Amino acid sequence: MCFGSESHHGGRHWGHHHGGSCCCGGHSRPGLCFWAEKEKTAWLERYLEGLREEAKVVEERITALKEEK
Repeated sequence: MCFGSESHHGGRHWGHHHGGSCCCGGHSRPGLCFWAEKEKTAWLERYLEGLREEAKVVEERITALKEEK
């Protein structure tokens, strides 16, 4: 079972980028991929950092909109 198909968030497969760092090369051969715990952790840490960056941009936009009033 590929870690990417283990959990869904927003309709996307977590950590599954069709031929990315996962060993299964997309969904063409489901059930043949396993991520080590350190790989899962590293991917989740990168994902979290990306979310933080997106949140920062949203906060900056909200601040800018409030200042326009």
